[in-house]
Amino acid sequence: MSDAKTQIDETVKANDVVLFMKGNKAMPQCGFSSRVAGVLNYMGVEYNDVNVLADDAIRQGIKDYSDWPTIPQLYVKGEFVGGCDIITEMTLSGELDQLFEANGVAYDKDAAEKIREANG
Repeated sequence: MSDAKTQIDETVKANDVVLFMKGNKAMPQCGFSSRVAGVLNYMGVEYNDVNVLADDAIRQGIKDYSDWPTIPQLYVKGEFVGGCDIITEMTLSGELDQLFEANGVAYDKDAAEKIREANG
């Protein structure tokens, strides 16, 4: 398991934004992963996607790494942000925008506003 932990740690630290998900950003394989990837894709965020279905050690390892039981999991600048419900709430409240701005992560502000308007 230490190999998976090392791989996860290096991935999280080497990329500004990482989404551990089922499937990939082009083809999510669960509704929760699809929702978070859809938000990031729509907002034009550049992120590294890690398909946990491709490696059981990573699939379990990311849960141990974050001490969070579910997937997807979003990391920004090495910090665990949350899963689908938290990302959805942060998107709708504007907190995700603030997190991206505070960490110098580029995103489309107009797209973020459109998400809020559509769900307001």
